[in-house]
Formats: sequence, C-alpha cells, structure tokens
Amino acid sequence: MNQSISNSLWGRHRAVWLGLTVAISLMAAIFQVSAQTPLPSVVDPALDVQPIVTGLVQPTTMAFIGRDDILVLEKASGKVQRVTNGKIASTALDLHVNSSSERGLLGITLHPNFPETPYVYLYWTESTTGADSTDLGAVGLLGNRVDRFVWTGNTLTHDRNIIRLRAYQADFGQPLRGNHNGGVLAFEENPQGTPRGRGEVEKLYIFVGDNGRRGWLQNILTVLGVPNDQFGGPHPDDTQLTGVVIRLNEDGTTPKDNPFYEYGAQVGGVVGTNLQKIFSFGRRNSFGMAVDPYSGKLWLEENCDDAFDEVSLVEPGSNGGWTQIMGPVSRIAQFKAIEVARAGGLQQIRWPPSLIADTPSEALQRLFVLPESRYRDPEFSWKFAVAPAGIGFVKGRGLGREYEGDLFVGAARLNLLNGYLFRLKLSENRRDLVHTDSRLTDRVADNLDKFEITESETLVFGRNFGVGTDIKTGPDGNLYVVSLSNGAIYKIFRR
Repeated sequence: MNQSISNSLWGRHRAVWLGLTVAISLMAAIFQVSAQTPLPSVVDPALDVQPIVTGLVQPTTMAFIGRDDILVLEKASGKVQRVTNGKIASTALDLHVNSSSERGLLGITLHPNFPETPYVYLYWTESTTGADSTDLGAVGLLGNRVDRFVWTGNTLTHDRNIIRLRAYQADFGQPLRGNHNGGVLAFEENPQGTPRGRGEVEKLYIFVGDNGRRGWLQNILTVLGVPNDQFGGPHPDDTQLTGVVIRLNEDGTTPKDNPFYEYGAQVGGVVGTNLQKIFSFGRRNSFGMAVDPYSGKLWLEENCDDAFDEVSLVEPGSNGGWTQIMGPVSRIAQFKAIEVARAGGLQQIRWPPSLIADTPSEALQRLFVLPESRYRDPEFSWKFAVAPAGIGFVKGRGLGREYEGDLFVGAARLNLLNGYLFRLKLSENRRDLVHTDSRLTDRVADNLDKFEITESETLVFGRNFGVGTDIKTGPDGNLYVVSLSNGAIYKIFRR
C-alpha cells in the first residue's frame, strides 16, 4: 500500500526499519489481544459476535470445508491450519514462505464443486532459503505463485502450479521492498439460482498488486528518466504482469472469452500470452476481492497511498486508472494535492506524485489503451485513505432479511475504531451502491484527514475487529471475519 499505512496488515519485519514502504504490515506480537482489548461488537442489537477460534498466528484467509470445519492460512508460518469445532485440530500443509512485508501465505479458495472436486488453491510467496524467511531478498524473481492442491480428507497434497508472478523488488536507486503482492483468490460464480451450463469450465480470479512496477499496466507510456526495471518491461512480460486481475481456467489455462484474448493472439509471444490472461488492469494493490453471489459480478477494494482508497465493480477489460488516477477522475486535482503534500511519494523514485495530471482530460489521455479496454470510476472511495482490507458478501438471510446481499469491508489497520467493519448496500441491479446519507451521493466520503471517519459514520457496522483480512458467509448463514491482528476468527450471528 504506502509508507503512511506501514503499521497495519501483513507483517512488520526489519524491512520497516530499512525504510520499506508497506501498506498493510504488522506482526501479531504488536497487536496481541489482551484482557484490556475491547471485544468486537456490532451496532445492531439484534446481532451478536463471538470468537470461534483464537490462538492463530497472523491468519490471513479461510475456506469452509464443512459446517464447523475451516482451513485457515497463517501468513508467516506458511501453515494451513484445520480448525474444527473451535479448535486448531491439525496442520494440513506447511509451506516454506517468505513473509517479509506483505508477502507470505496469503490467499485460499476452493473449487466450486468441492468436495466432489477436491481442489484447493493457494496464493503464497516462496522462500528461496528452504525454510520460512523474512529476508527481503530471499525470493525468486517470480516468487509469488498460485498452486492447486488436493484435499485428501486430512492433508493437502500438491497437484500443479497454476501461475508464477513477480515477487522480487530491487529497483535502480531504491531499497529492497516486499509489498504490493495482492494475494486474494476467488472463483467465478453464476448468479444465485442460475444453473451452470453443461461442460462449463470454472474460472479463477487472481489479484496481484503492482509490485512497485511502472509500466504499461500501470498506465505509464512515456520513457522515464530512470530505467523502469532491470529485468524487463515496460510491456507485460512475465516480470511486468502486475497490478492486474487475472482470470484463468481451473487448470491454469486461459479462457478464450477473456477480454483481450484475441488481441493477445495477434500480439503473440510472452506479451501476447500475458495480455490474454488479463481481466482488468491499472490496479495498485488490494487485500479484498469477492464475487457477488446474486449477480456473479466481481468486486474489489483497492488501496492507494494517501488518497482515495476505492471499492469497485470490476468489469471485463476495465482499466482502474492507476497510477494516473485514483478515485473519481473528476477529483484528480485533490488526488494530486494530497499525494504531493505527503511524504509517501507513491513509493517510486521513477514516478513521483508531481507527475500526476492537472486535469481530468489530461489524466484520461495518458491511460494505456487496449482494444475494448475502458476506464471506469470506482463505485465508492474515501478522499483520505482509511485502509480497507478484506471484503465479503452476506449470502442468504442468516443475519436477517435486511442484510441479505450486503457487502462488508474490514480494516487494514487499527487507527479507526480499533478495526472497523463497514457495511455497504448494493442497488437493486447490483451494479452500484446506495446510501442513506445524502453526503455520500457523490460516491466519495470526504473525510478530513487520513484514518479519519467523517462521512463514514453511517457505514459503521462493527468495531474492535482488529485487522480484518477475510470476510465470508459460512455454511450456517452467519458472517465470519478473520482478524490477523487478534489471531482469531469471529462469528456474527442473530441473537
């Protein structure tokens, strides 16, 4: 994410003392739950919260394999823990991960036909030391990877690699870094009640952050004064396939209905092959991606540096605008003013915030254009960063009819409400957000400073959830929240 958000999500290692700019970093020891820590709560008196498991070490994401049976990832240990009936029952897998900064064991999703098709997909950063490591340099160039495993009923066994993505960050004149890895996974879903077609192949969404790159996929078309990268680029070769939502078949092959598939075939080579894999580009970094179970549409939260964190509906071929635009393009002057005034500098020596456009038309003219690509404003944003993290939908009426289909957003750090939960309501057509607060009709919460809550008061659903890295509806219809900082999973349920 950014320098100012460096005390939050994925791990706080010696990289911070080296000046590493990370968006969401912490260690569980820093935010360890104590007797004095307030318990999570929600504003609706008809609902309650309870921990279903504690004692996890930096849990990131989860997957339900049964009603009271969950696989939970631990960021730094590389362990996939099996939680049954509220206790850590066993370790299903232990990978050698590099967990410096925002790296580690980050994302999990199940094949949609699980357990009949017993595939489990993991996004993780591989350590080159043969053991768990926090050394910023101890990763391969393509050290982020998505792999498919088979669930045997007790353990996970490796089946195949799906894709390898950029991890190593060492740029001309800049320090080693390990942030902006993304790491969230989600399978495409048919809208609720819509049967899947015969022979239809399941589609996997993968989000990888920009990894600090500055090339075509980050809407940088001009030759910069400092070389863009010592390993390749700026076109999307394997080292520059970053800042994108990737869409693949369940076996790692590329769907022919991807938005740039035909154009990629015309381009050919590695660049053309990578263009074929892209569902959306121009993205900075994210810790939350979810498929709407009622529309089948993909939603993404996106973290900026100091200004205009976003929540967006991601359409096929959409260009999110980064690095040229964050937030509504009509607010480009505010985006530039905030970023120029802050010390973060958008992380890159090569592209400082002083280069941000001065007008909306200038910003739009600078975007990288692919056939059928198009820029779209986010559905919602915050003027100053509030550092969102995991997102998830309520599926069904387990919490009550009034919550069905709502989108929930967790916090990437503890500045606001000791870890907030925001609640966002979707429009009837499921393509926009609706608000009861007239101040939000412009789709922007005009808060007064970073990590400040003005104009978000009506969005607050819960507090004291810590760093909320994953939110899912469980098989019982209740809402579950993974808290990385508290080492716990919480259940929200109707009294």
